[in-house]
Amino acid sequence: MAHNENTRVKIPAILHLTRLGYEYVSLSAVNRDGDTNIFTDIFAESIRRINPDTDINSVAIISEIKDVLDYDDLGRAFYKKILSTSGIKLIDFNHFDNNSFHVVTELICKNGEDEFRPDITILINGMPLVFIEVKKPNNHEGILAERKRINARFRNKKFRRFINETQFMIFSNNMEYDDDSAEPIQGAFYASASKGDAVFNFFREENTDIFNHLPDTIGETEDFILTDNNLAAIKSSDEYDTNKSTNKPTNRIITSLLSRERLKMLLQYGIVYKKDESGNHEKHIMRYPQLFATLAIERAIAAGTKKGIVWHTQGSGKTALAYFNVPYLTQYFRRLNIIPKFYFVVDRLDLLTQAQQEFEDRGLRVNIVNNKQEFITSVQAQGAIDNDSGEHEITVVNIQKFSEESQVSKQSDYDLNVQRIYFLDEVHRSYNPFGSFLSNLQSSDRDAIFIGLTGTPLIKQKIKRPGTNETIEYDSKKVFGGYIHKYYYNLSIADGYTLKLIREGIETSYKARLKKILDQIELLKGSGNKREIYAHEKFVNPLADYIIHDFMQSRIRLGDQSIGGMIVCDSSDQAKALFGVIRNRYPDIKTALILHDIDDKETRKNNRDDFKRGKIDLLIVFNMLLTGFDSKRLKKMYLNRVVKDHNLLQTLTRVNRPYKRFRYGFVVDFADIRFEFDKTNAEYFKELQDEIGVEWEQYNSLFKTAEEIETEIIEIKEKLFLFDTQNAERFSEQINAIDDKAQIADLKRVLENAKTLGNLIRLYGYEDIADKLDFSKLNLLLNEVTNRLSLINQKEALENADDNTNLINIALEDVVFAFTKISEDELRLGVVDDFKEQIRKTREAMQANFDHVDPVYITLYQELERIFKKKKLSEMTTEDLNSNIVLLRSIYDRISEQNRRDELLRAKYGGDVKFARVHKRIIEKDGIKPEFSTRLLGINSALMGIKQSTDSHLLYNRALINNDAFFSNTVQPMVITFFRDQSLSLDGTSARQINNLVVNEYLNEYREHTTL
Repeated sequence: MAHNENTRVKIPAILHLTRLGYEYVSLSAVNRDGDTNIFTDIFAESIRRINPDTDINSVAIISEIKDVLDYDDLGRAFYKKILSTSGIKLIDFNHFDNNSFHVVTELICKNGEDEFRPDITILINGMPLVFIEVKKPNNHEGILAERKRINARFRNKKFRRFINETQFMIFSNNMEYDDDSAEPIQGAFYASASKGDAVFNFFREENTDIFNHLPDTIGETEDFILTDNNLAAIKSSDEYDTNKSTNKPTNRIITSLLSRERLKMLLQYGIVYKKDESGNHEKHIMRYPQLFATLAIERAIAAGTKKGIVWHTQGSGKTALAYFNVPYLTQYFRRLNIIPKFYFVVDRLDLLTQAQQEFEDRGLRVNIVNNKQEFITSVQAQGAIDNDSGEHEITVVNIQKFSEESQVSKQSDYDLNVQRIYFLDEVHRSYNPFGSFLSNLQSSDRDAIFIGLTGTPLIKQKIKRPGTNETIEYDSKKVFGGYIHKYYYNLSIADGYTLKLIREGIETSYKARLKKILDQIELLKGSGNKREIYAHEKFVNPLADYIIHDFMQSRIRLGDQSIGGMIVCDSSDQAKALFGVIRNRYPDIKTALILHDIDDKETRKNNRDDFKRGKIDLLIVFNMLLTGFDSKRLKKMYLNRVVKDHNLLQTLTRVNRPYKRFRYGFVVDFADIRFEFDKTNAEYFKELQDEIGVEWEQYNSLFKTAEEIETEIIEIKEKLFLFDTQNAERFSEQINAIDDKAQIADLKRVLENAKTLGNLIRLYGYEDIADKLDFSKLNLLLNEVTNRLSLINQKEALENADDNTNLINIALEDVVFAFTKISEDELRLGVVDDFKEQIRKTREAMQANFDHVDPVYITLYQELERIFKKKKLSEMTTEDLNSNIVLLRSIYDRISEQNRRDELLRAKYGGDVKFARVHKRIIEKDGIKPEFSTRLLGINSALMGIKQSTDSHLLYNRALINNDAFFSNTVQPMVITFFRDQSLSLDGTSARQINNLVVNEYLNEYREHTTL
């Protein structure tokens, strides 16, 4: 029995889903609409049940669904239909258990010649809304293989309907997360559809009680699932029993996401379509810290809590958290017959604009309040919303210009039938508790709920009590209460929501040059104002030169011309001067100056948007955009002043958003923030050690230190000790003597890490570290190792006649991307694309074949072998490519026809490939009984009888297959009896041969499963 994803992960996962209340459905027993994969009978019955007393025309409804699934909108229109409560409901969210829940396996998603089959599909009311892809542990490329595959499906327009219909996906190779990995390569992840690359989200369950009280046994359902998947033999396997555990990673994420209450929450509240920086909609799914924070807020409110703090690190999506809470808490209060009204409070105009944009991009209606009178008008308004369409909305309040002495409003201003919920942004700034907007608001609206949001730890501050000389100490917790939920940098970095930072000290020679210039300016101006000195042209000119040179070099070193930068200036005067110098001396570098007294609000907004879209290279700022401004492409910050306390982390983390394959954000430190950073950390630690204990250690890992790099260099040198790293030819000879693929793969990982460190060291400017390894030579050695590994893989594939899957995987998928461009004419894009597409189709068709000893398959495999032995792929010309496209297309057509015929035969045996192969061996030209080729019905009836009888024996006698001879003796009478019943005469030899075929199919299946 194959020890693969089916037996190790898929079947146990399906069984686990039945524990959660999903009914397993065999594809052989249902009707479905091929265009949408809606199971028509289940859909019709379910829609009638959840829409009683309504005339239902299910065929017409499916036709309407089909129309909206054709939209190029990532399923946005279909999602609106799912949520709709007017007209005919597709899902009953008010009585969620009233819906039907089913699970199927290998549901084909087909459009023309293109198709894919998710391992597991979840149906709600017959609609396929979730699918699960699984891999066995330690599979090649880990979970990255699934990410590549799903990204290709996203881009295939023929799959649009199926992708639009799918609300989210789960991917797992049944391993625990490796938090130290640069990319998610193992574990269980979830994602929503995308027009770009899928974002694989981690899920770390916080309420572990959800794993308790699940049924231990599945009963007869298990036998049905095993029989339907032709895997009855695995029931006796200890490995199979182990993988049925509810604590396996795949089963845990299934419980966390697909148990009834969680699934309802995600479908109803956890999906949002957000406009991206280009104005297109992206589909986002709620991150797990947002989910648990939302549940924690609900619990706090239910317990009577009126105020508290959510501490989620910068970049983790606090504005998105507030967005998700609007519809979720609206429904919560409606169940209590209370009307909620939501406010989002900021203390600066630029933050108001950013918050407004974030909410509107997610489809939320936004009202703006800029002064006290507008606020009073808002709270005096009757009802929960101010728009006529009934859409969810939030009011964004800017308190910057509110008078701190005046009372904001009085108790009589408030509609007593409305529950007001205030989300207050950036509460680490510790709103003054005396005489402020907040104090008056709390006293005048005693029933309001206040939820403070912060991404930074809270430092105690000392202030004087108004009208006295008394000094008191306070922090935000005294104003807002305790923590409702926390999510720190360590997990945010591990989860891939934020990046580590690299601090780049400026070059030593440049430091000396700047010091000399500053001394000259001070001599000229006397002991003048430092800000005037830093804005002087003698300082600004070389500063601009250094920044532009470094920025342009960074784009080259990091291999990405799309990254943007931000220059944080010492003063607004310096910002203006620097902007003028760069604009005049470097006109090709597009810059924008963002200051509160420069340009109007609309122009500043346009500049921000243009930067996000990649139309501006550098933003030059003083105080603006240091908090709340998010742009993924912002990867370089030039810091020209020391920023203190919590503002320092707020500023630095502007560059920590994930972007493409970047692992770090980069801060060029002109001001030398190390002392302030260490001081701030120490202050935070004193305040937080009682609150979070050892969790504070995660702040020390915010930056990758020079010491960490030096340690990794030592490890690299240890790994390379036995090799001649100075002579690439000698090194090549040494690795050519190694046939162990694991050793070569390990060497490749070491050299890849060296390549990354070399880039970081150059960016750091640490000459002493750079001299410790010859990084340019190591890059050359990496190429040699990569070639050696490819050769070993191909050699294994070509020499192993019994397992030719490797050749197909390697020669037809990986190596094709190693083309070297010879000239503009040699590898025209269209030819390469045609070749790659034909390779993909041929590879998938060859992999789909289940009978690798079939003469047709062997012939086609040998033809493939000849194609890739003739010439290295990297040496192929356009003529070679065109010729091979023709050959590949011929192979594809023939293997597709063979697969079609094999699938017809497989269907006659309930999808069981074992008996399809036995059938073929019996009637082949040189087979056991070629004269039976005219008795196909009889053979089918006989083999089906043997199959059903054998499966039944295995299900009820787990030890049967553990003894080869006993198992063979058990099957032999079945062979004789069932063939005799069909008047198919067998002599002793042919009876033994057929018996051996059947027995070996079962034994091979079982042994492969139980042998690691």
